[in-house]
Amino acid sequence: MDQITFKHDTVLSDVHMHLPNTHHLMTRLTSVGQPVFMSRFRILAESHDDSDSGKGLTNKKKHTSPRTDGVASHEQDEEEGSQGTVEPFLDEDGDLDVTHRPRNNSVDDGDRDLVCPIILQQSVPDLEQEEENDDSDQEEGHCSKDIIKIEHTMATPLEDVGKQVWRGALLLADFILSKPDMFRGATVLELGAGTGLTSIVMATTAKTVYCTDVGEDLLRLCSRNVSLNKHITDPAGGEVKVKQLCWLQHSLCTDADMEFSWTEEEVADLYDNTDFIIAADVCYDDDLTDSLFRTLYRLCSSFNRTCTVFISLEKRMNFSLRHMDVCCEAYNHFMHCLTQLQDLEDGQWRFTVEHVPLNFPQFLLYERIEQLELWKVTASSLAFEQTRSDSNFGCTKNSDAEQNRPTHQLDRP
Repeated sequence: MDQITFKHDTVLSDVHMHLPNTHHLMTRLTSVGQPVFMSRFRILAESHDDSDSGKGLTNKKKHTSPRTDGVASHEQDEEEGSQGTVEPFLDEDGDLDVTHRPRNNSVDDGDRDLVCPIILQQSVPDLEQEEENDDSDQEEGHCSKDIIKIEHTMATPLEDVGKQVWRGALLLADFILSKPDMFRGATVLELGAGTGLTSIVMATTAKTVYCTDVGEDLLRLCSRNVSLNKHITDPAGGEVKVKQLCWLQHSLCTDADMEFSWTEEEVADLYDNTDFIIAADVCYDDDLTDSLFRTLYRLCSSFNRTCTVFISLEKRMNFSLRHMDVCCEAYNHFMHCLTQLQDLEDGQWRFTVEHVPLNFPQFLLYERIEQLELWKVTASSLAFEQTRSDSNFGCTKNSDAEQNRPTHQLDRP
């Protein structure tokens, strides 16, 4: 029974399924023949809180049940009948013609408030009119500075899920928008960037963002999204560089003939100046999760400064035949890897893991479900800390290990 597996041909992100006020018009085909759609994500000037999501329901009405209405109607008819005899209405054939009382609302159960799904509550009433204005502005060659335009595919195979937008990316984008001072002027590396939405948002405050993934078709899609959102990144002074970074390889591609390869200057900037590493919703397969943590260790071990990692993910519940219960094996494996990283003791690096509470404002319209999580990992070098401590006593700041640090390898020196 353990050998039985059930496979689905395609998967579809809930973001594209429930995104309000979106028409999902196909714009083109990818090089492999997949249809590409355009979605717009508005950055709200004021954060969107769940307490305001029911703004449209402030004037809630309690509806009486049809049963209660019927009883009241019957009593009223009896009162009217007691005052005088009422002639019954007959049609042309002599059948009784019953006149139904019109009702303002048709609800099945009584004493219940009118409640809409949260996803629908999060839509702003004026968004549809604003989208129409955005469409007219786009035809005139203009684009609103608070609109993020993302091209993506829908219902892809599992190996192409990076071509869709997932809630984990929107959660991480919310966190970035709520902490502009933290990332201002920083150099940031994103792993498994997918459509590039999070990197684009990061470029509104960071100086340089290395947006990385694998696959030429996906990287071209990401590069196109970066070009579509120059109206957001250019005024802020941020730059997004789309590059190839494979978690299964121990080196960066520096071949000039490759389309998304690294230059020597970019490799040096990556290792010398990277302050943050971000990853959004990339832990859905155990092998990929193992590769992610190995890559994080290699990269952080090669940096010459403390690096902070932010990982967002969504716990996805599935029924397991092995456990005969609902579980989240991908999330459990992620937590196992996170614990192993924190317990790592090699005498050179220390990794501190923190859970980030989701009490920051919401700037993008999506359903922030309770299964979404954000984790923070701080990687600090014990040698660098010792060197910094010794420098206070007049010792040499740069160690031999720093001078011999590799320029393009992902492995530890």
